[in-house]
Amino acid sequence: MYSRCLVLTIVLAIASVGQTPAVSADHPNVLLIAIDDLNDWVGCLGHMQAKTPSIDQLATRGTLFTNAHCQAPICNPSRTSVMTGLRPSTTGIYVNSPWFRRTARNKDRVTLSQYFGQQGYKTLTAGKIYHGSRQDPRSFEIVGPIPGQMSKLDKRLRTDLPTKSRLWDFGAQQYPEEKFNDHLVASWAVEQLETKHDKPFFMAVGFYRPHVPFYAPQRFFDRFPLANVQLPTTKDDDRDDLPAAALKLTFNPLPPSQEWFEESGSWRAAVQAYYSSVSFTDTQVGRVIEALDKSEYAKNTVIVLWSDHGFHLGEKQRWAKQSLWERSTHVPLIVSYPGGNRNQRCSRPVELLSIYPTLVSLAGLPPADFVDGRSILPLLEEPTTQWPYPAITTYRQNNHTARSERYRYIRYADGSEELYDHSVDSDEWNNIAADAGSATIKKEHAKWLPKVNVLEAKSQQQRAKRKRGN
Repeated sequence: MYSRCLVLTIVLAIASVGQTPAVSADHPNVLLIAIDDLNDWVGCLGHMQAKTPSIDQLATRGTLFTNAHCQAPICNPSRTSVMTGLRPSTTGIYVNSPWFRRTARNKDRVTLSQYFGQQGYKTLTAGKIYHGSRQDPRSFEIVGPIPGQMSKLDKRLRTDLPTKSRLWDFGAQQYPEEKFNDHLVASWAVEQLETKHDKPFFMAVGFYRPHVPFYAPQRFFDRFPLANVQLPTTKDDDRDDLPAAALKLTFNPLPPSQEWFEESGSWRAAVQAYYSSVSFTDTQVGRVIEALDKSEYAKNTVIVLWSDHGFHLGEKQRWAKQSLWERSTHVPLIVSYPGGNRNQRCSRPVELLSIYPTLVSLAGLPPADFVDGRSILPLLEEPTTQWPYPAITTYRQNNHTARSERYRYIRYADGSEELYDHSVDSDEWNNIAADAGSATIKKEHAKWLPKVNVLEAKSQQQRAKRKRGN
């Protein structure tokens, strides 16, 4: 295993004389793999029907965090949180706009890849790392293909959807597999791994699927015969014990309703399409990892795989994300690094927010003391280490959930609450917030919720418009 102490000494010595920090050739490379809308339906997390051999195999090479959670159950704030190391309640980025660089509070934030670049790393990216596949020149020197959510080759399959949004289409696409967006992104990553780099690299690779529309090549649908597709377990009266704030916050008019999926007979086909999209992306992950293993960088690269948030497919009678429940917040997180422990599982609650400081630690760089997250290096070294911190997720201002090993506590902006005991209720069907004896549990979790909840960030354009009086 490389010596982090020696590397840190070299970096600090260079920085101390006012020169641009430089990293030596033995610094580890970083491969950051992001997957959009992937919930915990992967084999290594115990899902029986998922076909994710590449992700499962990667989990055996490092540490699988079985209780990992995003900091926001929607793309823009989640990805902003990962890349800035800051909570939504710190940045004020709570929903899919504005872009953080367009806000006065956040325009000069030093992102994860930007920090590595400042320390002498080559930074590269392709696919979806930031919401909307935005490119951030401050963060990456080399930018590969940044395809949209839909390819020009994608063909709409369903005309009966009760929504104007084409994003909610699903089914097998018939054009050549190598022209699918995520295949193009993986091919670019393979090329980079076959290239000689003159210094350590930080490469971020972002895959779209299983984001809607649920499109994948036909061969992946063939893996999941429709008659055998398992549907998520649901409960008809699941929402009866929810506070009004929960129903209001999670209302989403864009996707078809659960009632439509059931009455139209489309539920099983949509779930099949999600499975297929996950399997397709798993194959792209496998292509990238295989290329890494064949490359000169195989023994000196840190790999982190994560998803920006989960996705409802009928649970709690809803679709999409944008909730503070387990289905929206629980995500895969795998960390593998040179000399690290292998085939290890950790059930401690951890946050995607920790990716930033953890990678800085693993690379032996000076600590990034401006981030909110805490390094999970202690858990990588010993997964049963005492870890008193719950994982915090925020959706819109002042709505938070704290997930510990046993409980999920939710508190909404109006003070209403939910509490679930995962030791007996993993589906979160029974809200016990009002039960006798729950006060102590709620208090213990509530103390970790953010004390500062900045006003929702406004873009420079929005502020200028208000100033004009429009």
